[in-house]
Formats: sequence, C-alpha cells, structure tokens
Amino acid sequence: MITPAQCRASRAWLRWTLDDLAAKSRVSKATLHNFERETRVPHDRTLADIRRALEEAGVELEFDGAAGIGIRVARPGQPIAG
Repeated sequence: MITPAQCRASRAWLRWTLDDLAAKSRVSKATLHNFERETRVPHDRTLADIRRALEEAGVELEFDGAAGIGIRVARPGQPIAG
C-alpha cells in the first residue's frame, strides 16, 4: 500500500509539510506523524487516502520485490512513463 519511508520521501520530494499532506489527504497530522515515525500503522482506508493524495500530486509508489521499494515523480502536467 505505502510505507513510512515512501511517505517521508514523497513529502520531501514534493516539499510538503505534514500540514500540507494532512490537508490534501484529509488524514490528521498526528496520524501522519505517527505513521512516518513508525509508531503506529493506520487503517487500510487511511493508507489509501495518503497514497491517493501523493499520487494526485504526481508520485508513483514502487514495489518491486527484487529491486526494493521507492517512488517516482512525474514532471508537472506529465504522466509517469513506465
């Protein structure tokens, strides 16, 4: 779905604060903070809301067993090729 590291990396790439992501995902800042610090795992629906907000901003989350996990970011207005 999304990992805490992907969430942190995505926010850093987008230059979003926790407040920015909270507003765009409609997830509380406290929930995001706890997720990124790996102290709590949110419900699946909450993780989906976080992922949706990041994907709408152009982030693609990568899950490739052998190659690992990561993110890809499209240029503004351009779809991610792949």
